[in-house]
Amino acid sequence: MKKKKLTGLVLGLWMASFIGGLPVHAAAPGSVVINEVAWAGSADSSNDEWIELYNTTSSPIDLSGWTLEDDGTPLSSLSGTIPANGYFLIEDSETVVNPNTADMILGLSLANTGDSLVLKDDVAAAIDTVNSGGGAWFAGDSTSKASMERIDALASGDDPANWANSDGTGSSATASGGSLILGTPGMLNSVSTPPALLPSASMSVSNPTPHVGDTITVDVDIADVSDLFSYGFEIDYDPAALSYVSSAQGSFLSESGAVSTSFQSGLENGTAGTLLVAEARTIDPKTSVSGSGTLFTMTFDVIGGGSQPTDITFDLASFLADTNGDMTANYVNAQVTPQVATVDPVTNLVAAEGLDRYSIELSWDSVADTDGYMVYRKDPHANWVMIGQTAGISFIDSDAVVDGGNIVPFVNYEYQVIAVKSSVESAAVSVTGMETRGLKGDNDRSDRVDGRDLDNLARHFAETDGDSGFDPLVDTTYDGMIDGNDLIDLGANFALVYQL
Repeated sequence: MKKKKLTGLVLGLWMASFIGGLPVHAAAPGSVVINEVAWAGSADSSNDEWIELYNTTSSPIDLSGWTLEDDGTPLSSLSGTIPANGYFLIEDSETVVNPNTADMILGLSLANTGDSLVLKDDVAAAIDTVNSGGGAWFAGDSTSKASMERIDALASGDDPANWANSDGTGSSATASGGSLILGTPGMLNSVSTPPALLPSASMSVSNPTPHVGDTITVDVDIADVSDLFSYGFEIDYDPAALSYVSSAQGSFLSESGAVSTSFQSGLENGTAGTLLVAEARTIDPKTSVSGSGTLFTMTFDVIGGGSQPTDITFDLASFLADTNGDMTANYVNAQVTPQVATVDPVTNLVAAEGLDRYSIELSWDSVADTDGYMVYRKDPHANWVMIGQTAGISFIDSDAVVDGGNIVPFVNYEYQVIAVKSSVESAAVSVTGMETRGLKGDNDRSDRVDGRDLDNLARHFAETDGDSGFDPLVDTTYDGMIDGNDLIDLGANFALVYQL
């Protein structure tokens, strides 16, 4: 006798399945199946009814928008997500399966004499049917309360031979009153064999947290594949974060060069952001290869990202194929989080007189993980001017330095040293240095302040460092102008001789 049925509820299953995280807004028959039906309830209560759905695909499916019909009548509404190759348990109440594993609590009322169940998508296309003729249930038992288990999720739900009574193997779930459930809610059916592993194409990044300016490689590997003949991938990436450099053929499809293949790669229409890569075995008769290995390797320069994650993904056009055509597979994307590099500043910066006269030597402690150092000197107008770069931990400012040098005795020269890694600079560290081995006013460096020095000053008098021919050795006040202040320095030291 038919038990009272709740009506007017809709089971929605709008499917957004994903290949490697990219949504597919369409479903194929068999993508979700009615996998187990506890139509008889449990030893505790005939109301302990539940229905298990199974996702036969390698991608999660969002449940909203389909219908599950019981004898042509919409049964119940549904929301939530079925994991890839996972289960979704619909229970009549919170206590039906314990510990509670319900993905949805719905009012169920299934006839012990048999019902037809039809799962439809949001355009009313049938995705799965069970007992569509409406006769007695194909399996399950009203005495033992065994559930009705599907043997092969990929075989027809309308085939009586594809259903059997559960023996509960592997399950410790209990019903509303604590009795052991004779079924396998939320797990592999006791009458089913574990599904064969799907082949998996996955990306692995040499450094998932690279610094801007680094170069990374991305391996595309295949695992658990049988009879691979060819592949084609559409790889999407963010051109603001990554700059594509090249692709290199892996060893798997060609069996390390033992079999002839054609390998092709290139940016779609020459535009950054979408990379097409393909390879096929070019032999007759056509043969294939099985196992696991590397298909190809991509190289990218990291150009941006600001510590934000960026995805490298397989697009929908990606495929694996055997000699007969496309095969079902999992696609696992990659994620890179570019780091804005930081560089530590130098420490223990010292400015001292160099080994040679009229030179100032800077030295500092080494900074780890740096490409080198930039050295600046403040000019007479308080502007910092780079006077050199070095990979070492010292620098000598002397006449040999093009933008520095021309050291005048008893002038305080200000310096800065900045550590550099790629295009990233550390904070500047400053120091002051002075040369004392000489005389102010000795602008010809003869070690005596005399008429030659006065003649030279007079010839450049009123010049600024913007004039052609300006002599910085006459500018003893280091203010960018030759004037009376420099004449005062010369007069103060006139006729003095520097003693070594």
